[in-house]
Amino acid sequence: MNPTNRIAQLVEQLNEHNYRYAVLNDPVISDREYDALLRELSDLEARHPDLIQPDSPTQRVTSDLTREFPTVQHDVPMLSLDNTYSEDELRDFEDRIRRELPDEELQYVAELKIDGVALSLIYENGLLIRGVTRGNGTQGEDITPNVKTIKSIPIRLKACAEMGLFSNPVSYCEIRGEVYLDHNTFDAINVQREKNEENPFANPRNAASGSLKLQDAQQVAERRLSFFAYSFRSPNIQLPTHGENLSYLESLGLPVNTNRALCNNIDDIIAQAREWQEKRPDLPYDIDGIVIKVNSIAQQNKLGATSKSPRWAISYKYSAEQAETVLKHITLQVGRTGVITPVANLEPVQLAGTTVSRATLHNAEELERKDIREGDTVILEKGGDVIPKVVRVVTAKRAKDAAEFEFPKNCPVCDAPLIKDETEVAIRCENSQCTAQLKGNIRHFASRTAMDIEGLGTALVEQLVDNKLVRDVGDLYNLKLEELADLERMAEKSAQNVLDALEANKQQPFHRVLFALGIRHIGATVARALSDNFHSIDRLRETPPEEIEAVHEIGAAIAESIHTYLNIESNWAIVEKLRAAGINLESEAPADTGPKPLEGKTVVVTGTFTRWGRQQAQDLIRALGGKPTSSVSGKTDLVIAGEKAGSKLAKAEQLGIDVLNEEKFIELIGEENA
Repeated sequence: MNPTNRIAQLVEQLNEHNYRYAVLNDPVISDREYDALLRELSDLEARHPDLIQPDSPTQRVTSDLTREFPTVQHDVPMLSLDNTYSEDELRDFEDRIRRELPDEELQYVAELKIDGVALSLIYENGLLIRGVTRGNGTQGEDITPNVKTIKSIPIRLKACAEMGLFSNPVSYCEIRGEVYLDHNTFDAINVQREKNEENPFANPRNAASGSLKLQDAQQVAERRLSFFAYSFRSPNIQLPTHGENLSYLESLGLPVNTNRALCNNIDDIIAQAREWQEKRPDLPYDIDGIVIKVNSIAQQNKLGATSKSPRWAISYKYSAEQAETVLKHITLQVGRTGVITPVANLEPVQLAGTTVSRATLHNAEELERKDIREGDTVILEKGGDVIPKVVRVVTAKRAKDAAEFEFPKNCPVCDAPLIKDETEVAIRCENSQCTAQLKGNIRHFASRTAMDIEGLGTALVEQLVDNKLVRDVGDLYNLKLEELADLERMAEKSAQNVLDALEANKQQPFHRVLFALGIRHIGATVARALSDNFHSIDRLRETPPEEIEAVHEIGAAIAESIHTYLNIESNWAIVEKLRAAGINLESEAPADTGPKPLEGKTVVVTGTFTRWGRQQAQDLIRALGGKPTSSVSGKTDLVIAGEKAGSKLAKAEQLGIDVLNEEKFIELIGEENA
């Protein structure tokens, strides 16, 4: 078979298998068989790139990185729903509808309210061209590369001849729905995050929302997000009811939640609400209520909307699930940054479908505010949270001899004095030699999102620190085969595998090394921004905080944290160990393209511009040799003032600093650079 036909055949087969797996939950081939077909397609496309089809499954994930998402105006605003929390308020909703539509027969559709993230999908001629977040309801962010990683969202819509409407996919339509994470996927993500010494996500909704905003589509794909469609709009296909629109979405190949019902009156709606509140713990995903919509599209149009919400729909929200149990004792955990976190150890209790035996108590202030004591009977709440929280104490059941919990003055691991910074609630151990912090730092350094050192798991890290083989992350690269092989559950082969993994990871990009150091406030995204703008750890060390702060996504706390860390001699000694080991401590700077009109100038940008956003203007200044900063001072050489420039412009004029408007700035740098 020629490559053109085989590629077309494979694309069709794989998309059908993906639909059966991700939407119908009815796969007909094994994962191995699917992967074999996908490999065959990938190999063919590599040899014939001109034959790649836009709906090929290989096009779901790209490796392109973007620094920010473009903003897109919604054709029709994505309104939020009014919420109600009682059955009486549901009856009030129906009364309002009946007053607006007297003598008309009413029907409603009751759907589960998926606790996820709203998403708008735009299809042209059946092909997905755009995925946009809700944003502020009027405009959202274009996250199309990330949306294409969600396997339950078809890149090409299925034909719908069976409905008698047309033989080809609709020429233009908008489909709205909810992105979510099921419980099993969410739990797996948090298990991995804890292994990587990362904070677990609070709940599936937060995890889904954060995943959609990741800058790397490969990482989004690894989160295995899911999608339910609930709305269809097209200028040339107009069905009479919402229920028919939902069925039509299914025929297009979209996943639509089957747990929905047609209701003739408010009593039917209330029955649905009660039924799903009871069934809620058994669902594989989170819901926080049900949504009620008038079924007739004509009636929806008559009812219209306020500036914020449609009048023809409402959500009935459930209260968070709670359980009562006994807090047996409180333990203290020391994190890798030295933060002391109290943890409640509980009598095991069933809550939201899982057995709960531990709950975070957050910090000392939380303990004191809620007056939580060992032996107390407490109420737990788990509104989707991975780590349930103690809502309150049942003081009526408190023992008379229950003593207030006293937060220690010294670290429970190393006995160093604990410090409370007045600017935050956290209490910290600031002993850099604290073994709990060291173990946490090494686990973070080796984690998948940092240096990704295979084989350097928790058990091995414990032994390395306890046996004083490693006193900081720089020592990892000086480990000897015989030292590792002598450790418990290690043999020569396992030890060699660890050394090979350490060697293989020496060329990780600079931004990952920077993140791996575990500097306070420096997450993966911030580390990449710092790498992209400063290109080496030496330049970062020499850069004053105010210049670091000028970089997009970098605030004052982050700038001060990175500057302080790199200028502490003991920390810099670790950096030098890494350098000696051959670790990559710089990134490739942009090629020198000629003269730089802003060379050596300190520049402040203020106001709004027609050509650039604030970040774009700062990036331009940096590319042309200048140093963008966020505040005007005597060291400022130039201020670029756009429309609505405020106090910075006034201060510049007061100090006699040169000020250029957008037009004059373009004259200075040249149109070719603007």
